[in-house]
Amino acid sequence: MADAPNPIQLQKHLKGVNYPAAKSDLIRTARDQGADDTVIKALERIPDRQYDGPNAVSKAVTEAR
Repeated sequence: MADAPNPIQLQKHLKGVNYPAAKSDLIRTARDQGADDTVIKALERIPDRQYDGPNAVSKAVTEAR
């Protein structure tokens, strides 16, 4: 099972995202916010679709482990 970032850590790195947001937007924002490999890899595993808010992203990250 892959490492999943702490949900609070995840949301900290997604601050400023304008939802709905595409997977690529989430990854780009996390990188711009200085996210570590755990956060980036978790975002890379989620389905490539639009996310309507932080809860949807957290849920996708949890399910994609």
